Amino acid sequence: MPHDISLIATLAAGFGLAMVLGYGAARLRLPPLVGYLLAGVAIGPFTPGFVGDLSLAGQLAEVGVMLLMFGVGLHFSMADLMAVKRIAVPGAVVQIGVATLLGFALAQAWGWSVGGALVFGLALSVASTVVLLRALEDRGQLATPNGSIAVGWLVVEDLVMVLVLVLLPPLAGLLDPASHAASAGASSGLLLAVGLTLAKVGAFIASMLLVGRWLFPRVLYAVARTGSRELFTLCVIAVAISVAVGAAKLFDVSFALGAFFAGMMMRESQYSHRAADESLPLRDAFAVLFFVSVGMLFDPHVLVQEPLRVAAVVAVILVGKTLAAVGLVLLLRYPLSTALTVGVSLAQIGEFSFILASLGVGLKLLPAEGQSLILAGALISIALNTALFALLEPLHRWLLARSAWARRMEERDDPLAVLPMDTTAQHLKDQVVLVGHGRVGTHVLRSLRAAGRPVVVAEQLREAVEALRAQGQAAVLGDASDPAVLVQAHIAQAALLIVAGGDSLQARRMVETARTLNPGIRVLLRAASEDEAALLRQDGLGEVFVPEQSLADQLSAAALAGNATHSA
Repeated sequence: MPHDISLIATLAAGFGLAMVLGYGAARLRLPPLVGYLLAGVAIGPFTPGFVGDLSLAGQLAEVGVMLLMFGVGLHFSMADLMAVKRIAVPGAVVQIGVATLLGFALAQAWGWSVGGALVFGLALSVASTVVLLRALEDRGQLATPNGSIAVGWLVVEDLVMVLVLVLLPPLAGLLDPASHAASAGASSGLLLAVGLTLAKVGAFIASMLLVGRWLFPRVLYAVARTGSRELFTLCVIAVAISVAVGAAKLFDVSFALGAFFAGMMMRESQYSHRAADESLPLRDAFAVLFFVSVGMLFDPHVLVQEPLRVAAVVAVILVGKTLAAVGLVLLLRYPLSTALTVGVSLAQIGEFSFILASLGVGLKLLPAEGQSLILAGALISIALNTALFALLEPLHRWLLARSAWARRMEERDDPLAVLPMDTTAQHLKDQVVLVGHGRVGTHVLRSLRAAGRPVVVAEQLREAVEALRAQGQAAVLGDASDPAVLVQAHIAQAALLIVAGGDSLQARRMVETARTLNPGIRVLLRAASEDEAALLRQDGLGEVFVPEQSLADQLSAAALAGNATHSA
């Protein structure tokens, strides 16, 4: 052809193979991410056939990183993180430390430099938020307490990795083996460079908080008023990429950090959900190109030439990280089911591992073999993670049936699982037992307290129970589908049971326990859909409410009231 079409050819091959192999992975009940990585391997320089333009793919991958991090910032909720901070913050930090030490020890045993071993260990320590969210969504566990803890844990990991990406370039000279002979003056220069980098990051964050937090929502509002959908989408993408590039040029921070804060600031807008929805297709497309470009860097010969090293890497990811997380969660006095969910959630690595590996190779800290080992570990762990999630419930039941220790861990001797005696004596007579203190439960509790009704809240999130008790509200920690939790809530003396959260199976168990101990109790249930509501009503479990129907009733009542006023 008369002109160079390497970009078009790379896009066509990358997207086409990613679609085919991603579909194949999905049919095998694997994350499509596995297919995208394999598509990159297929068009990479280490396999026969068509070879994509690696430099162009790298630039497209940078755009993918920006949009990935922008999406993370757009969905990042400090409130959600604060709700599980007691377990997520210390757990994630300690788990990153343990996994980094394991990876570091492996790399040192192989004779790698200190810098290369550190980057390698850090890359093995952080799990993929994309993979976790998809796994939890597929199993309906995203909105559960265990799912919230797992997501909060990974948010902390992501924040730590953002900090690592910022600090690694100025520290590269100190970690480089050649710097061992550096003088004290050179070391002082490195410390000055690190200090300068932190100062620039601080200036960037301050500018985002002072200017971006005020400016971006207003820009989004002004563009939304035009009514142009494509202009709105263009505005969102332009802000993400422009801030990322501007941050890199003006403050010398990474594209990733710039895009992350752009997303965080845009979250302040009332149009943040629309921004997330409108930009999702483009973010997904460039995320696919990012994973394809990462696959192009993978040398599959490492699977044949270094099978023991690959096995050791997979063992650190699947066994080392999982056991460390399970042990930490149990030490923090959470039940065994939570520990297993968090442990399995972390038994994989993903996008931040790839970004760290690419940065480590670019800074000449990590050998090319290290990047291939990280990619091999990612492919294998992501492929196996789906199977691990499928085994989670059977493993949990098996442990409870055969191990007294597991039963003790599941039913922890927890002071929050028992109501204080003074609370019971003073307030509990004809009380309302409210199951769930999420968005709906919070509003219900506020209304009941305003009306002077005594209430006991049953909630699975420890932080929520601690906050409620600090406010003087009676609350008990645990899964209310377990009869012991409703017994602690004194369901036998209650006048009303309100189930504001959980699925229909849990609701049936709660109602069965409540009516066994208190046959005359009134029951109000929240259903997720009309179909679920019909089944609950059919079985006579109580008065059932559906969010959409309740909203429609309120809108209709307001409309009819308006007509009546107008007629009068």
